[in-house]
Amino acid sequence: QVQLVESGGGLVQPGGSLRLSCAASRTISSFNMAWYRQTPGNQRELVARITSDGKTNYADSVKGRFTISRDNARMTVFLQMNSLKPEDTAVYYCNAARVVNRDDYWGRGTQVTVSI
Repeated sequence: QVQLVESGGGLVQPGGSLRLSCAASRTISSFNMAWYRQTPGNQRELVARITSDGKTNYADSVKGRFTISRDNARMTVFLQMNSLKPEDTAVYYCNAARVVNRDDYWGRGTQVTVSI
């Protein structure tokens, strides 16, 4: 089992920045880590993923603005969000997944609101 706890969400003006953190309860070095987001009435969508060996990929809507990173020693994953837009408003969820045992864990989410 892996417990994931997100933090760093909040209210920010358009053009501003936030840094989300996802703290894990145990080592995550063998997991692919990702951030997803969800708005009311919509499916959860992938925002960014970082593999266990450090490869990254991003949704087209956030490329060039968001950066995902991981610190395995601190068992933490980050999402640096710059140039935020109102359409980035959502609940952001952290995910840890790996093929072994089909492990797939989720945090409870953190709200990000981009508004004047």
